[in-house]
Amino acid sequence: MIPSRTTPFVTITLIVLNVLIFLYQWILPPYVQKQFVMTFALIPADFSWLTVFSSMFLHGGWSHILGNMLYLWIFGDNVEDRVGHGRFIVFYLLCGVAAALAQTMIDPSSEIPMVGASGAIAGVLGAYIIMFPHSRVLTLIPLFIIWEVVEIPAVIVLGLWFVIQLFSGVGSLATMHQGGGVAFWAHIAGFVTGMALIFVFKRPERQTVEWWDRA
Repeated sequence: MIPSRTTPFVTITLIVLNVLIFLYQWILPPYVQKQFVMTFALIPADFSWLTVFSSMFLHGGWSHILGNMLYLWIFGDNVEDRVGHGRFIVFYLLCGVAAALAQTMIDPSSEIPMVGASGAIAGVLGAYIIMFPHSRVLTLIPLFIIWEVVEIPAVIVLGLWFVIQLFSGVGSLATMHQGGGVAFWAHIAGFVTGMALIFVFKRPERQTVEWWDRA
């Protein structure tokens, strides 16, 4: 992985906010928790711009929140470092909005609540694959009866992730009215949006100016 040159204040703040909101949601009584989710989750059939943003900070369970925050921590700091703190939060939210709108357009009559930061984080992954394609990611690989940690180029890890989302998204079109599941099209749209927006949001690399000449 590539070390950040600055402290990722925004990435850390996003992780803290997501975790705190999830813990609050978790300790609510079941009936209040359901009401809380139905109020702040994005429901395509009852579209609201408020819930487009609020739904990014809700999660459906421990594996959901832990997986999302792990990805945000691994990849968010480098993207924030190259984009800048203020620009990063705008970039993150725009990717989340694009993800939410895409999933809504795929099934606008759905009454299933959509929650999670996955779409916005997918945008971060899309930006990362553009800016750091040769970075290597520590990946846990099953080898027969043992698990091995190996370094794999980010372009392979994230590229494979995107292909899986794309195939799963196409497959989900046939079952979209059969109940809840993973919002694959939110992931796809977030990733593609991140790949496109990073060309607008990234700052030019600072060059070191030296006061001597080199022969």
